[in-house]
Amino acid sequence: FAAPARLSRMMGALLPASLLSFRPSPIRPRHLLHAAIRRGPAMIVEEEDLGTDFYAARCDEEVQENDVDECEVPSADEFTVAILGDLHVDPRKLDDYAEGRSHIVPVLEDAASRGVGAALVSLGDLGESKPCWEGSPELYAGTTACHDHAAEYLSSFGVPYEVVGGNHDLEGIDEFATDAENLEAFCRIHGKPAPQFVREIADKTVLVGLTSTIFRGAKYTSHEVTVDDEQLSWFEDFVASKPAEEGWKLFVFTHAPPMGSGLRVLQENHVVNGCCWLNHNDAQSSKNFIEIVRNNPSIKAWFSGHFHLSHDYEDSITFPGGSNRGSCVFAQVGCMTARSTRDGKRHSRIVKGTKDGFEICTINHKKGGELRLDATVTYDDASHESIVMAHPHEDYDHDLWFQAYTPAQEDGCYISSPAGVLNADGTWDEKTVCWWHMSDGAVLGVHDGMIIEYDASTLAPLGMVVSKDELAGRKVAVIDAALNPPCDGAECDVPKEQALVLYDDGDEGVTVVQPNEDGSYWRKIVRNKMHRMREQRRVKAAAKWFKDKYGDDKDPEVLSSWGPYTSTVGQVYRKNDLALPAISTRALDSSIPK
Repeated sequence: FAAPARLSRMMGALLPASLLSFRPSPIRPRHLLHAAIRRGPAMIVEEEDLGTDFYAARCDEEVQENDVDECEVPSADEFTVAILGDLHVDPRKLDDYAEGRSHIVPVLEDAASRGVGAALVSLGDLGESKPCWEGSPELYAGTTACHDHAAEYLSSFGVPYEVVGGNHDLEGIDEFATDAENLEAFCRIHGKPAPQFVREIADKTVLVGLTSTIFRGAKYTSHEVTVDDEQLSWFEDFVASKPAEEGWKLFVFTHAPPMGSGLRVLQENHVVNGCCWLNHNDAQSSKNFIEIVRNNPSIKAWFSGHFHLSHDYEDSITFPGGSNRGSCVFAQVGCMTARSTRDGKRHSRIVKGTKDGFEICTINHKKGGELRLDATVTYDDASHESIVMAHPHEDYDHDLWFQAYTPAQEDGCYISSPAGVLNADGTWDEKTVCWWHMSDGAVLGVHDGMIIEYDASTLAPLGMVVSKDELAGRKVAVIDAALNPPCDGAECDVPKEQALVLYDDGDEGVTVVQPNEDGSYWRKIVRNKMHRMREQRRVKAAAKWFKDKYGDDKDPEVLSSWGPYTSTVGQVYRKNDLALPAISTRALDSSIPK
């Protein structure tokens, strides 16, 4: 593997010898089936079959030629898949990638040499979301150079690879005008006939991947992972066509996990920014994924990245028993590089199919590629359920092992009848945990010093409603919204509209926490990255223009003015006084507070 020549020239530096000298081993897959997916149903095209019969014949030859008693023929259910989390390749810093590959390739080589189906799956976010060459403000992620580089790397493992797009893979905003153009380049460079993929890795065992296809068109944060309606419809139909009753086993791959998976999320990052789950900002489609899982026991496992967290947590794998998650095991996939991981661990995953089920393993890149067995899953043919055994390990012995808090029935933190002041006996702090239902069905709670909204059906966190600084030291009350008509008898069974208010004892100030127009409460604070970047560039251009005009010794304070504005005011100017605006366009400092 080597970076494209033009990229090497742009970087003005040679790549590490460890990467330039690597040559993948000539591994032939046992049974490689790839979907040529266009519009409509998937068509699976068989390229070559080197299955059990082929290796049985080869075994006979080995027995005769080497005068041995027997040799092992792989089961038709065996397979090995290596899974890479967020790569965020920076072409200036490649050593961790070379080391990570050196840990994974022997596992794949061993599988392929035994006639076991082997493949590599990348969960996306392939490039670093920063400028990577001097003198240019262009982000590296999502560019042609980035995808060329990533394709070279993923091809160098010596087995077929599949890739799904993450939230940074269409970030080539200076090179491509639209998401469609960027997506076309992504698919073309990685040899993908469509954003999704299908690969039959063993007998009736299928790998299925879905890609994020929206960046520029994101309504809110561009860090949201969005699977478009066409892919979602295709996925639902495809899964329905592979029922567990006929022996099908499906393994799903997406950049972010679906809502309801129960995987650990970072409240101070993905929750407050509203980008935890697939289609996070779409109240309907965000729930469709878990419904598909619940209705189809053929989905045995779902792998995702996005959070940059390792596998050393109780909720880095979640199991199906009693959780309303079908027969599916959900597993987080960590990062290979020290630069990308949030907790200092460097992990990738290996999944091994067996005649009875499958094993989920961790490759620990900080421990020389140590292979750790995390979970063994056994199929129950009668019920099509998965029986799971988790395996203990010394790596789990740390203070943060236990799962992060999310509301759960009977957890002792539920406020059953929220009315009046909820914290009358004192103020809430960062150790307070409680949750309640508003009369409109919304689920709100307090955790880590913030008021958070949770999805009503899965109790997954959606986003921040009230920040720490706004909640600190204040009282919280749920009151009658004063919009409810008088009632008598059965008429009073209709839910009354409520309002959430914050206030200070002895102070005349009261804050009404208004719900959004769609009925949700959590704040869509982070705007589309493309627009924010362009605004930042305009601010820098204005500062430079001012210095060019008045001298480099000047230090201008550059403010920004923009819309839309949020207010209960219905007109820009006050009634009867057109000289005095009701809504000001006064400029603000748009930079991050120092």
